[in-house]
Amino acid sequence: MGTSRGAESFAVSGNIVDLENEWIYPGTIHVENGHIAAIVPNKGRKKYDTFLLPGFVDAHVHIESSMLPPSEFARLAVRHGTVATVSDPHEIANVLGVAGVRYMIENGRTVPFKFFFGAPSCVPATDFETAGDAISSDEIAALLADDDIFYLTEMMNFPGVLDANSEVLQKLRLARAAGKPIDGHAPGLTGDAAHTYFDPALGITTDHECFTLDEALGKLAVGPHVRILIREGSAARNFEALLPLLKRHPERCLFCSDDKHPNDLERGHINQLVARAVHEGVDLFAALRAASVNPVQHYRLPVGLLRIGDPADFIAVRDLTDLQVVQTYIDGQLVADSGETRIPRLPAPVVNRFQASPTNPTDFIVIQGGAQMRVIVADDGQIVTRCEIVPVTAFKGEVQLDIARDILKIAVVNRYTAGVAPAVAFVRGFGLTRGAIAGSVAHDSHNVLVVGADDTEISRAVNAVTTAGGGLAVATPGRDVKILPLPIAGLMSGDDGFTVARAYEVLDAEAKALGSALSAPFMTLSFMALLVIPSLKLSDRGLFDGETFQFTSLFV
Repeated sequence: MGTSRGAESFAVSGNIVDLENEWIYPGTIHVENGHIAAIVPNKGRKKYDTFLLPGFVDAHVHIESSMLPPSEFARLAVRHGTVATVSDPHEIANVLGVAGVRYMIENGRTVPFKFFFGAPSCVPATDFETAGDAISSDEIAALLADDDIFYLTEMMNFPGVLDANSEVLQKLRLARAAGKPIDGHAPGLTGDAAHTYFDPALGITTDHECFTLDEALGKLAVGPHVRILIREGSAARNFEALLPLLKRHPERCLFCSDDKHPNDLERGHINQLVARAVHEGVDLFAALRAASVNPVQHYRLPVGLLRIGDPADFIAVRDLTDLQVVQTYIDGQLVADSGETRIPRLPAPVVNRFQASPTNPTDFIVIQGGAQMRVIVADDGQIVTRCEIVPVTAFKGEVQLDIARDILKIAVVNRYTAGVAPAVAFVRGFGLTRGAIAGSVAHDSHNVLVVGADDTEISRAVNAVTTAGGGLAVATPGRDVKILPLPIAGLMSGDDGFTVARAYEVLDAEAKALGSALSAPFMTLSFMALLVIPSLKLSDRGLFDGETFQFTSLFV
């Protein structure tokens, strides 16, 4: 690769990867004022050491799940060739409402990266939990009228769509009237229900919740307007199951991470999915289009695709198998070079809402109310859960957890109102043999979630999170609680992104030292209160059945 620069113009030479014509040739890209002025084939040259191709786009991500504000997320992501994200800010919106959305937009503007935020469709996600704020249809209308808002975010209230809820339908109407895409969220929906949800008249066109190939194929069969986002994040890993889609329906597939913890983001991003697809025999051009062309065209994003006149958003990679990124350009600006970010670090303002009271170990006692009880079952690599009915073990009328059977206590503490008793249930799958882990990253209302093997350690972990105004904590018997503070809305750190990644890795190792075999214990924990994902979850108001979409009892 060769590069020459002027005051506002420069040229980059390499092997040009033309996705439109499926052609690779040696050439030179000429950039003027942030746009591609010309692409000239170098006929006398056989090959360069690098390949030039469009930058990568994450088609659906919650920036907050990286525990970094947008400005820090960008610094890590550009190292992997990511130039843009389709970003759903509903995590911070559940804490701070529209003000949270504005925070993300304003912070994203401080760096040379293309964040495309949407209007959160479901804040709160359901009426069965306590959130920090709500976003009404009128506020949705105002957001959609803003040029900084590019789409209506995932319509998680799929029961509301199926039941023709008036508020839900109004939000869909507003997005259609604004001419902006509508994201879907329909875990497990098949048959007639899928046809109703993806009815073209409603305008929902995507889904990133498929966890089986048959489910994805069923949704694609509804009509040509449906797109499947192949998700591979820190908790939900659906790439292997959905990989055949890239061979059968490549034009209807997009890559996304959904939720990406900071240490995972430091290691790689969408580039990893392209490389995996190519190694699995997917056509190179199909894989690259899923990572760039398809999201840009579907969401109508002002992101360059390596064409004359486009914004100069492109990357240089060492090869077309491992996709090792050498350089990343956004609007003609070199933002990453040789694995190093060139985006400067900027301070991020702290905003928050946290009112939870301290807890005591006795707050987590469960009085026996039957001979059998429902237990949440968490599976590694999935955010869906299962429900098991197990015999109750009790002592003096109090239900006991059972470490031998991996039945631990799980609790949700309302972070927005002081003095509210926690909701307590039981969970299998975390594998802790002692201690507790807790966090204020708890989709989607972001109350304090905790799983533990002892009431004292459960209380200590929760109190550490509360005292810090948010964060992730590990309580180990006989030791001080270790915590990663997340003072920005209880979701994000204001520290350097690489520092946060290291701190998270330490905390992750501490959680695993307590016995957890989960690949990402904190990420799995964060989804145990997400009521819109089946089947059994826990909100601050009680145990919830995601199949019937109503509260259920602990005891059977």
